[in-house]
Amino acid sequence: MLQWVVAGLTAGALVGPVQDHGRQGDFAEAAREYGVPVSVLLGVSYLQSRWDSHAGRPSTDGGYGPMHLVDLETAARPQGRGGHAGHGGQSGHHGHGSGDARGDGARPAPERSATAPDRDAGGRDGRAPAGGSADVSARGPAGGSAGGPAPWESEVTGPSLRRAARLTGLPAEHLRTDPAANIRGGAALLAAYQPHPTDDPAGWYQAVVRYSGARDPFTARSFADEVFTVIREGAARRTDDGFAVRLAAAPGLRPPAAPPLRRAQTAECPATLACEWMPAAYRRTGGGDYGNHDRIAGERRVDYIVIHDTEGSYDGIKSMVADPDYVSWHYTVRSRDGHVAQHVRTNDVAWHAGNWDVNTRSIGVEHEGYLAKGGAWYTEAMYRASARLVRHLADLHDIPLDRAHILGHDNVPGTTPETLPGMHDDPGPYWDWAHYFDLMGSPLHADGRSQEDLDAARRYAAPPASRTQARHNPAEHTAAKRTAAEHTKDERTAAKRTTAEHTQAERTAAGRNPASHAPAPRGAGETRAGEAGRRTAAAKKSRADGDTTASVVILPDYGTNQPAFTGCVKARPTRACEPHGASTVWLRTEPREDAPLVDDVGKRVGKPSTSSVYDHSARVSTGQRFAVAGTRGDWTAIWYLGRKAWFHNPPQNPTAVPAGGPLVMPLKDEVEVYGRAFPGRPAYRGTGVDFQERVPLPYVIRPGQAYALGHTVRSSYLSAGSYDPGRHVTVTGRQRYHQIQLGHRVMYVKARDVRVVR
Repeated sequence: MLQWVVAGLTAGALVGPVQDHGRQGDFAEAAREYGVPVSVLLGVSYLQSRWDSHAGRPSTDGGYGPMHLVDLETAARPQGRGGHAGHGGQSGHHGHGSGDARGDGARPAPERSATAPDRDAGGRDGRAPAGGSADVSARGPAGGSAGGPAPWESEVTGPSLRRAARLTGLPAEHLRTDPAANIRGGAALLAAYQPHPTDDPAGWYQAVVRYSGARDPFTARSFADEVFTVIREGAARRTDDGFAVRLAAAPGLRPPAAPPLRRAQTAECPATLACEWMPAAYRRTGGGDYGNHDRIAGERRVDYIVIHDTEGSYDGIKSMVADPDYVSWHYTVRSRDGHVAQHVRTNDVAWHAGNWDVNTRSIGVEHEGYLAKGGAWYTEAMYRASARLVRHLADLHDIPLDRAHILGHDNVPGTTPETLPGMHDDPGPYWDWAHYFDLMGSPLHADGRSQEDLDAARRYAAPPASRTQARHNPAEHTAAKRTAAEHTKDERTAAKRTTAEHTQAERTAAGRNPASHAPAPRGAGETRAGEAGRRTAAAKKSRADGDTTASVVILPDYGTNQPAFTGCVKARPTRACEPHGASTVWLRTEPREDAPLVDDVGKRVGKPSTSSVYDHSARVSTGQRFAVAGTRGDWTAIWYLGRKAWFHNPPQNPTAVPAGGPLVMPLKDEVEVYGRAFPGRPAYRGTGVDFQERVPLPYVIRPGQAYALGHTVRSSYLSAGSYDPGRHVTVTGRQRYHQIQLGHRVMYVKARDVRVVR
């Protein structure tokens, strides 16, 4: 038994007693029947489904049950689930089909068809990232198409449900809907792939390679390597249908040595990750426009990594990124095996977030899947590959691994009040943020407990991939952690500057270069001294009301936290979604369960919040930090969108933990909030770039309120719009903005309008 201890509780107490019957017994019985080591059976299933049954629903690749047995013919039939039009795109098309993903008000995207034609960019613009050429050995998605058999449907490779039916004698419908039968089918396939039966799990490596169903040998071996990593490190969790399952760690297990594979190093990925270069189109499209991203001549700053889901299958990715009339993103991660495709160089700007300021400072990573079905088929293979990729990118670009810098698309602010309602909502409430950060080696916590305690409490789903990475290169791992710590320290040091120092710096800058200084807007006849007096009065009022210096990090237990959602069935949007673990917590106007949900005046203009899985108006998400506004019994209030919002937070099953970190509080009666950190008008003088209006969003924060400070940025605007990257101009101002956690989305306030408290 794994000896995990949390505040006197064993991991068994957390996961529950593991019985010989139930899901654990199903694995043991199938392993005995077909002569497969139970650890191999558990390891393969964990990577593909986390041992969940998914209530008989197919994955994005047509896989069913704990063993992900693929039956494309049945999965292609209408299932009555998913495909939410509000997320963008038509049926079967990518989730970015609606809205302006570029998000640049200076060059709004023209109206174009939502359906991307089937184009191949390989012969037109197959520019690979610096340091390599286009990887001709990578053969693209392994999913095949509806018109022909996928590779895993053949008799020699992959988890075909039809072949499992023949091997077991069980009806196909039984294998799709009965988890025990599905596990027997997976065991039968593994046994069929194993020419020489053995009790040694290491001897089953090639059978696991074949089970992956990947065409590309590197992808297949990467999948098998990850399975054996899981077996070595162990795992334990409670499944979606309530069964406790555990895989005991086997730290000494090593598969047989295999000759190294030669792979073209063209994609910007960790060396241990299966990646290919699948380039996005960069071509003129007529009317002075071009697509589908912006190339950057110099080096750009990256502050964020934005997590998306595709709202479509991996099969269509290649044709979409090859369409210059479509949008773009940097990476796509495939669900069934974690295979990664890179489309845009990380130094170039992809059009993915719907906010030009965020686009210019971010890397976008798409994940195959659907928001409304994400809890079912965001697979462990995908989580692990994505976590390894994002950790690698964060290390390269000095991005702190926290929820102020690793954003969901649903956390990206709108640029203006008009764009707010149409901003996207992926990856949605079913994305397991806590598990994701665990796999990156940066657990989400802030309450001072020991690392060992938190590993058991929040990471029993799987040990982090970073342990394996650290063993391969401990110096690199240590350096990355040191870099992130120094990055955070620098930000905290900058944030400690008082408002008086901010003002003095701005005065000094104005004296050196008046044209580059943007004074704070004042009414007619108002003097700077008068403005300072008004700010002082506001600060005194804030102190009189009581400064809020405490904060919390949202951290519910994913498995047991099951909010009631609607909207998972497109044809019946008011039907309740099936219960499932989630990363979000409801917010209410009063500390009681029957109180109305809080409203978001920007997202749902003039309408109340709903329980739709696509409506995050009244939800906070795992890892987000908020200032405490009060407590009452088992309820905690936070400052959210300019008001108090309450969530249930009982001590016996907390949904948030105490946190440290800087907060900001207003220095004016009303502080405006922005979706972009753009410079003031004086910064544009002499640049040849038209002034970009800083339009405030329909929110304000007032004295007595406080909001978590994520990081601080100097104002800037990238003027692109030219096919020639050398003609792009970056306008940089002296004004600084604080990024705050205002609501479900992050937003910006001018640093001179607030003060930092701790």
